[in-house]
Amino acid sequence: MKKIQWGTVVFLIIYLMVLAYVCFWSEGYGRTEVQNTYRYNLVPFKEIMRFYTYRELVGIEAFLLNLFGNVLAFIPFGVMVPIVSRKNRRFFRVLGLTFLLSLFIECIQLIFKVGSFDVDDLILNTVGGIIGYIVFWLMNQIRRQWFVK
Repeated sequence: MKKIQWGTVVFLIIYLMVLAYVCFWSEGYGRTEVQNTYRYNLVPFKEIMRFYTYRELVGIEAFLLNLFGNVLAFIPFGVMVPIVSRKNRRFFRVLGLTFLLSLFIECIQLIFKVGSFDVDDLILNTVGGIIGYIVFWLMNQIRRQWFVK
């Protein structure tokens, strides 16, 4: 394994630990309060539209954080996974792995009643992974142009 891959493995582990903290234990996102009921949304774009409709009430910051926070949170995953393993350099492989990681997080949140299971989060997180993969692909194309002759 090359040095860049080892370094990326270290960053991927740190990234996953930070992601777990934010998704399961972060006080800033209300993760410490115990819920008595299961909270979930199975209707695509329902929460996105709700945040958009009530953006003035919840605040533009909450709206943007909900929409772009989920996307931005998964961009690093989409960039790092293809660097770590050559077999994960295909678009649909990264798309599937991103979706599975997001689904795992959402299911853990539902089971332990920490946060809520939200299909919109699955969509936004997967979009973030796809954007990350596109960033990886573009960087790889530039690397090939400049360094491989």
